[in-house]
Amino acid sequence: MGTVMKLTSLTARQIRYYETQELVKPQRSDGNRRLYSLNDVDRLLEIKDYLDEGLNMAGIREIFSQKQVESEKRKEEQRKSLTDDDVRKILHDEILRAGGLQGMSSQPTSPLQKPF
Repeated sequence: MGTVMKLTSLTARQIRYYETQELVKPQRSDGNRRLYSLNDVDRLLEIKDYLDEGLNMAGIREIFSQKQVESEKRKEEQRKSLTDDDVRKILHDEILRAGGLQGMSSQPTSPLQKPF
């Protein structure tokens, strides 16, 4: 806690308060000590900046909630960006470009030969 206090210029009481407000969620050790990550420290600094700008806890919570939703949307879009068919086509094109399937057309010539 002492190191985090020095890095953020916040008091232990402030840091614990932000934790009770669920704005920061540090991991806990086996001895129940708080283990702050660099992301936690960064978030505490963001909270401090928002408070300096005049935002209240509800406003800060809303901003973090919106950021979480946007982050989840981006992750979902990235996950959905390539379908299995897209990957097969890319792989097929790369193999043909590298000359790995010489003489093989993109259409199967026999029932045993299947496209990627």
